[in-house]
Amino acid sequence: MDWMAWTWPTAIFFIIIASLLITFTFLAIKFPETPRRGVLGMETTRGDRLFITLLGSAFINLAWLGIVGANQPYALIVCLVYAAAVFRWV
Repeated sequence: MDWMAWTWPTAIFFIIIASLLITFTFLAIKFPETPRRGVLGMETTRGDRLFITLLGSAFINLAWLGIVGANQPYALIVCLVYAAAVFRWV
C-alpha cells in the first residue's frame, strides 16, 4: 500500500475513534438516556456531544497547527478540557 502512510499515531487515532463509537453504542443500548437541553438551546444525547467534541477537537488541532506549529501534545490538553466542557454543559 503505497498510497497511504500508516504510522502508529495514525493507527492509534483510528483505534481510539472506533473504541469510542463502540463504547457509546454499548452505553446507548445498556443505559438509554433522554436528551437534555444545554447551553446551545437544543436537545443533545451522548452521541451528539461526542460528535460535537470530535468536530471541535479537529478544529482546535487545525488552529493549533496554523498558529503554534507542530507541538501537538499541548493541543491535546486543550481538546480534553474542551471535551469535558462539552459533556458537562452542552
